[in-house]
Amino acid sequence: MRLDDDHFRDGCGLFGIAGHPEAANLTYLGLYALQHRGQESAGIVAGDAESLRVEKGMGLVSDIFDDERLLALPGRFAIGHVRYSTAGDTVPGNAQPILIDCHRGPIALGHNGNLVNATLLRRELEAAGSIFQSSSDTEVILHLYVRSHRESLAGAVAASLSKVRGAYSLLFLAPRVLVAARDPWGFRPLVIGRLDGASIVCSETCALDLIDAEYVRDVEPGEMVVIDEDGLRSYRPLPPEEPRQCVFEQVYFARPDSQVFGRNVLESRLQLGRRLARESPTDADVVVPVPDSGMGAALGYAQESGLPFEWGLIRNHYVGRTFIEPKQSIRSFGVRLKLNPVRRVLDGRRVVLIDDSIVRGTTSRKIVGMVRSAGAREVHVRISSPPTTGSCHYGIDTPRKSELIAAAQSVPEIAEHLGADSLAYLSPEGLVQAVGDPEGARHCTACFTERYPVAVSHAEDWQLALFDDSERPR
Repeated sequence: MRLDDDHFRDGCGLFGIAGHPEAANLTYLGLYALQHRGQESAGIVAGDAESLRVEKGMGLVSDIFDDERLLALPGRFAIGHVRYSTAGDTVPGNAQPILIDCHRGPIALGHNGNLVNATLLRRELEAAGSIFQSSSDTEVILHLYVRSHRESLAGAVAASLSKVRGAYSLLFLAPRVLVAARDPWGFRPLVIGRLDGASIVCSETCALDLIDAEYVRDVEPGEMVVIDEDGLRSYRPLPPEEPRQCVFEQVYFARPDSQVFGRNVLESRLQLGRRLARESPTDADVVVPVPDSGMGAALGYAQESGLPFEWGLIRNHYVGRTFIEPKQSIRSFGVRLKLNPVRRVLDGRRVVLIDDSIVRGTTSRKIVGMVRSAGAREVHVRISSPPTTGSCHYGIDTPRKSELIAAAQSVPEIAEHLGADSLAYLSPEGLVQAVGDPEGARHCTACFTERYPVAVSHAEDWQLALFDDSERPR
């Protein structure tokens, strides 16, 4: 069974390097640093002059790759991908990067995001004779690439991107050519780095830090970067749009040691907590984070409120994606396997419990009960984002709107459901100010406001298929 967890999940992480003799090994390390962005599958494609080779599988990076598999990936160019499903089944056939061979030669593609018109494009391509090998929306881009009449690789990539809409940060790899692209709205992050003369493109700067690479800049929204032995060239093949960076990268998805959208993630989370403390103070004795998602905001809340920050919940970091439940029923077994309360911290005290979000409310309710069972006199829940009332169509694994507790219940009703003495969320205004966007002009907040910057084609059918038991998401 799946581990009991009620947080949003990001779709994927990308790492690519051009012009380094240890391209595959460095890509492996980069994916290791990006493991938080996807734990269902991982893959690397590497090559040089004429051919590309792929190694991928289901599971964590450390489970898939060993010395033998990395030795099977020679070459100075490589791209890698870690995946968590948001579109397409959780099966080996959907693991990325996807490698194909066509009249232009071999090409591989890794994708972080979600195409909102993928269903419509797929139907058109299948009607025209295309045969799909996966249920991933990423494959649509490759079919468009193959059908392009442009002569150059860069031109064919640009032509395929002109037909898709939605969220995408992409890495293409052909022999001795790496192409990176980001959608015109800039939903998902993508950064450029340098190491020993080699160029790197990856999802977060924490991957650069691990291998001692230098951060150069972000790939800009709507930009396409082509890297080969002659260097790096930048193109702007798509019409500009108003930037709409995913605010949840700052709230939860990205690693706190990363710089995302030009801002340090830990600083954003500290500011989220400080603003939450100013907006929703309470009489309490201690601030306790829900690890690891509430850590930064809890520290900021404690700093602003003057309350002590203490470890009232300890996380077991060695729990896998599945577990065998004992025959004898244990209440809240899944949560207890992952978190354990510290009675010495909680017993007899008024606790402010900090987390980043509440999705369905199932896990939050169990955690509140766990804190009470450890002797807490009061439990005041504080959330470092606004109520989640809408699903995401741009690369985040979210439930249907009907499953989101805040879409159907008021804040007092949710507090009663959780068993909390009080509940407060950060305001939408406080959210965008905390991430350095006081006018809310650069970030996508659709999961809180339901103001979607890019219209979704066949949204209802897509969303229902996304969470049908027979077709689990990418």
